[in-house]
Amino acid sequence: MSKKIEPQPLTLKSILENSIRNFGDLPSVSYVDGKPYTYSELGKKVNDTFNLLQSLGLKKGDKVALLGQSMPNWVVAYFSVVSKGLVIVPVLPDFTPLEIENVLVHSGAKVLFVSDKLISRIENLNTPELEAVILLNDFSMLRGNVDTNSQVNKNPVDIDVKEDDLAAIIYTSGTTGRSKGVMLTHKNIAFVAMQSYTFQPITSDDVFLSLLPLSHTYENSIGLIYPIIYGASIYYLEKPPTASALLPALAKIRPTMMLSVPLIMEKLFQNQILKKFSENKFKETIYNRPLLRKLIHRIAGKKLYQTFGGRLVFFGIGGAKLDATVERFLREANFPYAIGYGLTESAPLLAGAGTKQTKLGSTGFAVQGVELKIDKPDKKGLGEIWAKGPNVMLGYYKNPEATAEVLTSDGWFRTGDYGYMDAHKRLYIKGRMKNTIIGASGENIYPEDIESVINNNQFVVETLVFEEDGYLVAKILLDLDELEKNIEHIKSVIEEKKIKGLHTIHELDDKYKVWSQHILKKEINNKLNRVSQIKRVDLIDKPLEKTATHKIKRFLYTKHPAGEHKEHTD
Repeated sequence: MSKKIEPQPLTLKSILENSIRNFGDLPSVSYVDGKPYTYSELGKKVNDTFNLLQSLGLKKGDKVALLGQSMPNWVVAYFSVVSKGLVIVPVLPDFTPLEIENVLVHSGAKVLFVSDKLISRIENLNTPELEAVILLNDFSMLRGNVDTNSQVNKNPVDIDVKEDDLAAIIYTSGTTGRSKGVMLTHKNIAFVAMQSYTFQPITSDDVFLSLLPLSHTYENSIGLIYPIIYGASIYYLEKPPTASALLPALAKIRPTMMLSVPLIMEKLFQNQILKKFSENKFKETIYNRPLLRKLIHRIAGKKLYQTFGGRLVFFGIGGAKLDATVERFLREANFPYAIGYGLTESAPLLAGAGTKQTKLGSTGFAVQGVELKIDKPDKKGLGEIWAKGPNVMLGYYKNPEATAEVLTSDGWFRTGDYGYMDAHKRLYIKGRMKNTIIGASGENIYPEDIESVINNNQFVVETLVFEEDGYLVAKILLDLDELEKNIEHIKSVIEEKKIKGLHTIHELDDKYKVWSQHILKKEINNKLNRVSQIKRVDLIDKPLEKTATHKIKRFLYTKHPAGEHKEHTD
């Protein structure tokens, strides 16, 4: 096991230089089916790309945007900016042209790296400050002119980089309608990457398989900067992480470490475990017996572990709340999962639990060097989570009003999340404060908890719970294939309940509405407490829109009475 490395100073420049010096001949980044760049080759490509940026006239503090799917050259472009004193503006690859334009204009980016698959998104943008566009795939110029008489390439300027220098402005659509630019320093990002070691040690022998967008701070800090510090290797998929692309990659790379969002594991559990034991009453009865369930989970866990390549030691889950039933499966299956909690504004990690520290329902302990407290706790110890530490952002770019709302004068960051701590200082998250619904008797209702219950129904793909006219409504996307398989069972239940009007599952509109309002709603409410009862089920015919970490964009579906979007940062 390697010892913990502490780059000095805490800058991304120092991190890259240390890794090139210590791990020069080792593989750094690669496509799954590609030839890896060694750390020395990575360093050379970074320098060459920075020389290109300098020949465009860029200087310390200038903004460079980066729009592309995760790939080795994304890493090259990123370090050519941040390790040389420029400021990176990562753009999520699922942003719309309007969102991209807003980011480029608001940040004042002078140069944009873009991958070939996303060029169509920028063809008609109005970005007067953007001087050049560079193709990410081969670093050729798509727009702008290089000064061929420049002496930069012969004598590149070495820019001094300090810990408190601005490194990145990260715009996240989050679950809000109005993006804010989170300003992160070199120290913010480097601190989180370095402290990740306290939850999971890592060596140059470790192999990461990257699934999430590098433009999201979760994958960026922990899935890129952290392994780079220790000379580990990172592999990227050339296609979206569907089963057909992911399974061969897992077999070939056999990763030791991965990062994920809850949705990926929740879908695996629902499709591979839950559905198989909901097929009939006999299987359901067996599964509901704790001892037999644990045995089933242990067997399933071994198969799942082999599916992931058979040498996984760390499967980090973050970005959203993990369903309690799925976490119970992972624990009983002895799957090496770990939990993390944080926000973009904290670069992102605030709390975590390594594979040997997890406790059902908890997001773990505060990161070493970070203070967490519960502000104005109620009688149950529940209140807003506040944080202070070297990872907390400078503020929101060009938005002092929004900054003042979340950063106190003495440096505390108001997360906007409800939570509490147990006697051992483990943190538990209840939900977003602005998502919280106040019940008729003044009790707090957390829609995320209700959604977890509904999503465990075998006929449900996903759901969104919100308040309307004083009662709870659930928007639900049904699994049509699963309904087809169980049509006879559903019909028998309909007949037993003497509900008229449902004869064939193919008659979508009225028939599904009848079934969902009478049968599905009752099954759901039987598992919910009194104050969390669903009054109405609205069926939807397409997936809910989501952020990069697969959180539902609630602002698209829930509004204040006046019709204005609810707003919070993610």
